[in-house]
Amino acid sequence: MAAAPNVTVREVLYHFANARSAYERFIAMGSHPEQARNAVALLLWLDQAHVKAISHFHSLSPPAVSLVAAEANSILECLRADRLVNLPAIPLISALCADGGDVDPRFFAFNQDLVVRGVADILDGVGTLIFDDRLFVLLRRYQTGLVGRLPELEAPYTWRPITVPEDCRSMFVTFSRGMPIEREEIFDYFRQKWGDCIVRVLMEKTTGGQPPMYGRIIFKSEAFVSLVLNGEELVKISIRNRQIWLRKYIPRPQNI
Repeated sequence: MAAAPNVTVREVLYHFANARSAYERFIAMGSHPEQARNAVALLLWLDQAHVKAISHFHSLSPPAVSLVAAEANSILECLRADRLVNLPAIPLISALCADGGDVDPRFFAFNQDLVVRGVADILDGVGTLIFDDRLFVLLRRYQTGLVGRLPELEAPYTWRPITVPEDCRSMFVTFSRGMPIEREEIFDYFRQKWGDCIVRVLMEKTTGGQPPMYGRIIFKSEAFVSLVLNGEELVKISIRNRQIWLRKYIPRPQNI
């Protein structure tokens, strides 16, 4: 969403009330918060194609909400798959997008970079407001008349990327013993799938010609970390038939 002149944070929250409602319904059905955020961002990205997936979400029954969550997760898993996979049918998401025609599951497999960058932009942009629980507490207090106009809600909204510390947009990666992998291979893997999403890759410093056993990937945005993990603590991917494991980077003394 490109902010119009003089649009306030409160007006943005009102505009995306349906998205916030969808997020809260996913959470109520037991979705991991990260999965819920990614699923709503995916539906919002589909909305940009004038299919209005979010606007139809409120009419879904609780079991249907759970099925949409499962379909969204299957799409997100496809986006990080190391090779093209046959995505299962997504009848409910297709139904939500009926205004714009059927959504072919193969679209996501063949356009991973387009989808990931679009979803990441939403997570880094309006998503910082939509998924801010504290802002919605303030908004509801304002709506019920418990408080007057609040400076935080009346502040102008301007979309601009928020630069977060590298630690917040990094992943720790470990390699299988005896199956070394090069820094450039990690770069190429993500670049070919998701485009220009990595700042740099750091590898363990070794001696005696020993291959590194771990490394650190620094992404351009925290959203890419969220899309890799999608609610999981540890994710395995395969690069040229060599498995690597990724998790959220937690700074420790002497870590690279």
